[in-house]
Amino acid sequence: MAKLPNTSNDDTVGTTGHEWDGIRELNNPLPKWWLYVFYACIVFAVVWSVLYPSVPGLRSYFGGTLGYSQRDEVAANLQQAADSQAVYRTKIRETSVEQVKADSDLYQFSVSGGRVLFAENCAGCHQSGGIGTRGYPSLADDDWLWGGSLADIERTIRFGVRGAHDETRQSQMPRFLADGILPQKDIETVADYVVAVSESKPVNPHAATLYKDNCAVCHGDNAKGNRELGAPNLTDKIWLYGGDRNTLIRTIAQSRNGVMPSWTGRLDDATIKMLAVYVHSLGGGE
Repeated sequence: MAKLPNTSNDDTVGTTGHEWDGIRELNNPLPKWWLYVFYACIVFAVVWSVLYPSVPGLRSYFGGTLGYSQRDEVAANLQQAADSQAVYRTKIRETSVEQVKADSDLYQFSVSGGRVLFAENCAGCHQSGGIGTRGYPSLADDDWLWGGSLADIERTIRFGVRGAHDETRQSQMPRFLADGILPQKDIETVADYVVAVSESKPVNPHAATLYKDNCAVCHGDNAKGNRELGAPNLTDKIWLYGGDRNTLIRTIAQSRNGVMPSWTGRLDDATIKMLAVYVHSLGGGE
């Protein structure tokens, strides 16, 4: 094999003395512009470390000669935001939710702020955008257990459902099997009735009698529900725990009594009203 000609300029720049497999390392100096930039970066880093917080210690850190703190800056920004919102929040606190909706500025502020507040306090159960999930109702449809007006929504948020507050919304569905009210066979028959009315199918007369004797007092003779009692409409296909036969049997036999906490004392009045306005704006508000 012919040897390649030596085209290197090692005669002019010299080598470092390193050679491997016929390859020699030339001693080319770095460009001056690169060195200047490198030295400038070193100087900049040293100056920055002196002026701003930099070197950590065992219990603290060097705070810098300027005394700058990102924590103080964040706190100042948060306070500035709170001050800018104070005027709106004061107005919201002093007016009803209906008046908030009628005022375009307050309404826009409440919806925008309520979206953030909902994500912080409510989305853990009702999901993002209030779409709901099993056991936690959707807040974006037209199906309401206790009513979907602004006042109804505000009251539910304030006092909760089956909670500890004296004014909490209260309802109690019997455990028809566990409490010995109905035998298993009759419970299955009632479940068949609910499936039939939800699908607009003919109803068995015996099932209709069982329903009337045991369930109509809360859900109504037409099974449309009763908002004063928080009894759901059984004729639609919107279900909190599921509308298949087996799930309905489980619900009738053992009952479902979910709890929503009262937000009074946890959130201030303005926050509760903003949440009510936001929930009402999701599309299902009445």
